[in-house]
Parts: sequence; C-alpha cells; structure tokens
Amino acid sequence: MDDKTAMSGMPEAVKAIRDCGYAIWAGDDVPAGLRARFDPRRIPVRDIRSVRVWGLQVDDERELPGHERTQIADEELWELNLVALDGSCYEVESRLLVAAPG
Repeated sequence: MDDKTAMSGMPEAVKAIRDCGYAIWAGDDVPAGLRARFDPRRIPVRDIRSVRVWGLQVDDERELPGHERTQIADEELWELNLVALDGSCYEVESRLLVAAPG
C-alpha cells in the first residue's frame, strides 16, 4: 500500500490530529514517566504512519485441538511520531491521543 492509499483510510480522529499538528493524551493510560517527556498542553506531531499488523490463521487441529481453523484478523494501526520536550521523537499508537485544542 502506498502512502496516498494509506492516508485515504485515515480515521477522523487521526485526521484531526494531522490537521491541527498537535496532540494531547486522550486519558490516563500513559505511564507518568512517558507523559512527563512531553508538553502537557500541546505535543508536536512530526509524522503519522499506517501500520498493518498481520493476522494469523491456523489450520492444524493438532496445534489447537477442537479448532480446525482459527483466524485472527489483520489490524490497521496508526502511529504518531511525537516530539518530546528535549527534541527526541517517540512513536505512539494513535488511540492514546486526541487533537490538541486550539
């Protein structure tokens, strides 16, 4: 998948972050040590990328008794490259962030 195709499937929440250029934490799920590395009001977003996590299919009943076919679906994730207070960058899963208020 090329960049243009990937960006066309971008969720609205990620588009809002892209358009704003800044994010904030969506909740308290982020460890305090990581949270402290970033501006608490506006975290600069350097880049956004789509990541595909490939699923799994098992067709061998000996491996999983009672399941002739077990399948875990592919998953599409969005990672945001955030700029910390010291200028270093961290990749963070988009579900942990929302667009920063203007």
